[in-house]
Amino acid sequence: MEDLKLDPNLFRRACGAFATGITVATVLGRDGKPHGLTANSFSSVSLDPPLVLICVAHKAATHGPFASAHSFVINILGSNQKDLSVRFASSHPNRFEGLDWTLGEVGAPVLSNSLAVIQCHTKRKIAAGDHTIFLGEVRHAEVREGKPLLYFAGNYLGTR
Repeated sequence: MEDLKLDPNLFRRACGAFATGITVATVLGRDGKPHGLTANSFSSVSLDPPLVLICVAHKAATHGPFASAHSFVINILGSNQKDLSVRFASSHPNRFEGLDWTLGEVGAPVLSNSLAVIQCHTKRKIAAGDHTIFLGEVRHAEVREGKPLLYFAGNYLGTR
């Protein structure tokens, strides 16, 4: 079979044609400090048992805290939370500074006023290319009324 070389920019554009919701995935590090990152590489996996996944780049500053944590939280952002998405996608030294958050039932940070919150125990960690897939068993979930923050072709949609 011939080795095909895919143009990385074409691959990025093709993936960008898929509209996604925006999440902030969070963990409590071994240092006792909260860590988080903006991610749209989130998906539900199974209803029985309830499983979700999040993918974190090996080069992400938060990869280490995710790799050593036993639990994580997926905070699904609402249309009025673009500022959180931008903040957690940046290199801000303390992304939680000045934010309203609590420690969730699984021991990981929950951002206040998220559209939905999914709290998980880490079930498996799977190396996949330049990312690690963190498979989580859902232990607690909550949902609020509202519209989602969406991302498509490099732009936010549905913001207010």
